[in-house]
Amino acid sequence: MESRKIIQVEEKVPFKMLVPLSIQHMFAMFGASVLVPFVFGINPAIVLFMNGIGTMLFILITKGKAPAYLGSSFAFLAPAGIVISKWGYNYALGGFVVVGFFGCILALIIYKFGSDWIDIVLPPAAMGPVVALIGLELAGTAASNAGLKDEVIDYKNVIVFLVTLLTAVIGSVVFRKFLSVIPILIAIIAGYVAALLCGIVDFAAVGSAAWFSLPNFATPKFKWEAIVIILPVLLVIASEHIGHQIVTSKVVGRDLLKDPGLHRSLFADNFSTMISGFIGSVPTTTYGENIGVMAVTKVYSVYVIGGAAVLSIICSFIGKMTTLISTIPGPVIGGISFLLYGMIGASGIRILVEAQVDYGKSRNMAMTSIIFVTGLSGISVQFGSIQLSGMVLACVVGMLMGLMFFILDKLKLTNDRE
Repeated sequence: MESRKIIQVEEKVPFKMLVPLSIQHMFAMFGASVLVPFVFGINPAIVLFMNGIGTMLFILITKGKAPAYLGSSFAFLAPAGIVISKWGYNYALGGFVVVGFFGCILALIIYKFGSDWIDIVLPPAAMGPVVALIGLELAGTAASNAGLKDEVIDYKNVIVFLVTLLTAVIGSVVFRKFLSVIPILIAIIAGYVAALLCGIVDFAAVGSAAWFSLPNFATPKFKWEAIVIILPVLLVIASEHIGHQIVTSKVVGRDLLKDPGLHRSLFADNFSTMISGFIGSVPTTTYGENIGVMAVTKVYSVYVIGGAAVLSIICSFIGKMTTLISTIPGPVIGGISFLLYGMIGASGIRILVEAQVDYGKSRNMAMTSIIFVTGLSGISVQFGSIQLSGMVLACVVGMLMGLMFFILDKLKLTNDRE
C-alpha cells in the first residue's frame, strides 16, 4: 500500500499509517472549524466533539462510500449572530435543529424524485465554475490567515507562510512511499517549527488549560421569530453540499450523487446539524479543506476520515491538547490553505476538461462567464436576514440559467440544440 499512488474509499489502512493520516485531516480542518465557536462566544470543545460524532454518522449513513469530514458551517454566522444578539445562543440552537430537520425532509424528497434534475439545471459548463468557486472564493481568506493582506506585512509571517507552502508543494511532488501521502502533515510541522524559530507562537493559554474537561453541552430553545431568521440558510447549505459532493466525486473518481446517493449524503449532513443543535454545538457541513487533502494525497479511505473523527472526539475532552493545537499560527494555516483551496479550484477546471465542454456554443460561454463573474465580483443578494453571495449566489444563478436554456430547448427556440 505504501508504494501505491491511490488508496481508495473502502480500503483499510494499517495502523502505522492510519494515525498520521488521520492527524493530517484533523489539522486541516481545525483552524476553520474552531473559528465559528469563537465568533459565537462558546467553548470549541463541544464543536470538536460534534465534528467527530457528525463525521461518524455521515460515514455510517452513506454506507462508508462517501469520504467527507464534517466541520463547523460558516453559512449560519450572519443569521445566528442576529438571533444570539436578540435572544441568546439557546434560541440559535433551536434554529439549527429546525434547519437540520427540514434539510432531512429535502433529502427524502430527493430520494423520492431522484437527482437527475441536477444534470439539467447544472450542466458541466455551469458545474465546473461553481465547483471552482468553492476554492477560489476562499483565496482571500487564505491570504488573510497568512497575514499577507495586513497593512504592514511582518516578514516573520512571510517566512512561516513560505516554509509551509513550499514544503507542501515540493513534498507532494518529490516525497516517496509513505511520505508521499502525508505532505500536508509534514508541511504543518515544518511551518510550526519555523513559527517557533520566528517567535510567533504563544503558549500562555496552554499552561492554564485543564488536562481533562467535559464539553459544554447545552439545550435548544425554540422561538418562531428566531427560526424564521435562520431557516433560509437551508438554500445555502443545500447548494454548498451539492457542490462539495460533486467535487469529491471528481477527486475520488466516482459519482457519489448516484452511489451512495445525494439523498443519503444530504440527509447525513443535515441530521448532524440537527443533532448539533440538540447538544449545544454549531451546525456542521462537509469541509473543503479535507477535500483538498484528499486531492493532494490521493488517500480517500473512509477509515482515515473516521480516524480523524475519533481524534477530534478525544481532543474535545483534553483541554491542553485542544489548546495546543489552537496555537498553530495563521501563516501555517494560510500556507496550507493556499494549496488546498487551489486544488478545489483546479477540480472545477477538471470538470470542464473531462466533460469536453464546447465553448464554441454560446450557451456554454455565457453560462461559465456569468457564473465566474457572479461568484468573484463580491456582489450579494439579500432576502430578509439571509444573504446570498459568492459560490452560493453563483450556483443559484447557474441553476436559473440552466433551467432557462432547458425551457428554451423544449420550445425549440435555441439555435444550438442537439
